[in-house]
Amino acid sequence: MIPTATIDALVECFTALSALGDELTESQWKSPTDLPGWTVQDNLSHLIAIERSMHGLARTEHRATDLGNVRNPIGEANEHEVDSRRGLRGEAVLAEWNEIAGLRTAALRAADDEYFDAPAMTPTGPGTVADFLSIRVLDCWVHEQDMRRAVGRPGHLSGAAAEHTIDRLLRTIPIVVGKRAATPEGGAVVLEIGDGVERRVVCEVTGGRASLVDAPTTEPLATISLDTESFLVLATGRRTADQVTASVTGDADLAARILGAMNMMI
Repeated sequence: MIPTATIDALVECFTALSALGDELTESQWKSPTDLPGWTVQDNLSHLIAIERSMHGLARTEHRATDLGNVRNPIGEANEHEVDSRRGLRGEAVLAEWNEIAGLRTAALRAADDEYFDAPAMTPTGPGTVADFLSIRVLDCWVHEQDMRRAVGRPGHLSGAAAEHTIDRLLRTIPIVVGKRAATPEGGAVVLEIGDGVERRVVCEVTGGRASLVDAPTTEPLATISLDTESFLVLATGRRTADQVTASVTGDADLAARILGAMNMMI
């Protein structure tokens, strides 16, 4: 089955990244981001490498010498690709991005069911090419936001790509509320997100297991309200709870445990 909505969201990200790149000066390309050791340019270099790989193009033979921020083999492979482009000007990296984004867009628009149903190893385990593309939307949008925060150019906090990403991140809320924050049996927590993607989710613990429900069966123990960007930086581990503003009603200690455990991309 052709994942049309996913393709549309991914192309939306491609277009937004190209437009953002057109606005940046060389000094902005070299600005540090929330990702340790990575500049704005490095974020786009990373996205280039993944899209090249998805397109069947060879990965770099360059080897980075500083792997201080690398935590795993995937991170090491990413660092080699990023480091291979660090000597370039931002405009050159943007040109490479525009080229591969164009190739990927054309390929995705022309692909058939067989292509999207093909087996693929994704960052979350075995799946299909379609599954991988769903993660690509998240990765592209999250890194676009990393770049935007670094240069003070907020934007693209709503729309198909933003909603797709926030909804994927919200899947992990039961783990945060139940296992990590130890919400007691029968307790419910409400999480409200606004100023971009508008979401209200209820997570309740029943039979020792937290799950998302349509409505709480009892008065919620706590309600946590965040804007879209604050939720994003917490859920992706870019920043910690003391670096964002959240509105809390109810059990403040429980809310603090939830906010402190919200990183879903360890």
